[in-house]
Amino acid sequence: MNTVLSRANSLFAFSLSVMAALTFGCFVTTAFKDRSVPVDIHVSRVMLKSVDDFTGPRERSDLGFITFDLSADLRPIFDWNVKQLFLYLSAEYATRTNALNQVVLWDKIVLRGESTRLNLRETKSKYFFFDDGNGLRANKNITLTLSWNVVPNAGMLPLVEGSGHISLPFPDTYETTKSY
Repeated sequence: MNTVLSRANSLFAFSLSVMAALTFGCFVTTAFKDRSVPVDIHVSRVMLKSVDDFTGPRERSDLGFITFDLSADLRPIFDWNVKQLFLYLSAEYATRTNALNQVVLWDKIVLRGESTRLNLRETKSKYFFFDDGNGLRANKNITLTLSWNVVPNAGMLPLVEGSGHISLPFPDTYETTKSY
């Protein structure tokens, strides 16, 4: 009746139940923690170019270039239930054709055990800041925000926005490239 296979099955089921309870306990102890920290963003240079769009005949679109400084201390976010953070700097703005535009300009993955202090100086955007029209030229309210996804050992994947953003105007004129 109580064979070795039956006892092994009972031991496995009990172990699995204990592991599930411990995983749930891991999740509950950090589920309601505030994961927001202050972020300081400073933009040192904004440049705007008009480039070919290639979506229509003779269409041109805006391409923005931003150089920024970013500092934040991410230590309070890390606890024993955090594996890594996925950080990204995004720009939000409105145009005549779209009420909300969101563009990711820069990102970084911070693993547990790595340096959790961000102190970036004169960093250029990692991805193109491309608008599908002329919505960047003379736009007076482009907001840069640092946000992050917390990747836990157990539980939900929260999306957190840093407490600190910057709004900046874009220039009224395009930069011209010199051809030799």
